[in-house]
Amino acid sequence: MTGPQHTGPQSEETKLRRAVCPGSFDPITNGHLDIIARASKLYDVVHVAVMINQSKQGLFTVDERIDLIRRATAEYGNVEVESFHGLLVDFCKQRDIPAIVKGLRAVSDFDYELQMAQMNNGLSGVETLFVPTNPTYSFLSSSLVKEVAAWGGDVSHLVPPFVLDALTERLRKKQ
Repeated sequence: MTGPQHTGPQSEETKLRRAVCPGSFDPITNGHLDIIARASKLYDVVHVAVMINQSKQGLFTVDERIDLIRRATAEYGNVEVESFHGLLVDFCKQRDIPAIVKGLRAVSDFDYELQMAQMNNGLSGVETLFVPTNPTYSFLSSSLVKEVAAWGGDVSHLVPPFVLDALTERLRKKQ
């Protein structure tokens, strides 16, 4: 006797569990990578969405960020990286993604992220999974990394080595 037969376009055998990790990632940090790595163990496909905010001028272009993220996540094998402009729920709808994975560094993150999660769910039914950040990275943000690096501080333990090289080079050119 064979196992159960699945019918229909979305059988349990073919439906991939998808989630998205959104952010600006300017640049990607070890804190971001911790959340992405953990999501990659829970989902079949993790989309990393580099959200484009045209009112903000990033240190790295969107294409540079995508390249750095692809390099940093290559070992996971189930991470797809792309940019998106607009509402995150539209990104999710277009790709049949039912879940957003967000890292929470501190209680102060929760108020804002809860509002966003409730709005996203109300707009589209997309769920948000909150993952507590590894305590090692609870203080970490891209903005803080850029600021410390700009003043000559050591951020080598906060970003992958090739991100540190790109960051150092970019800040050197800005001076």
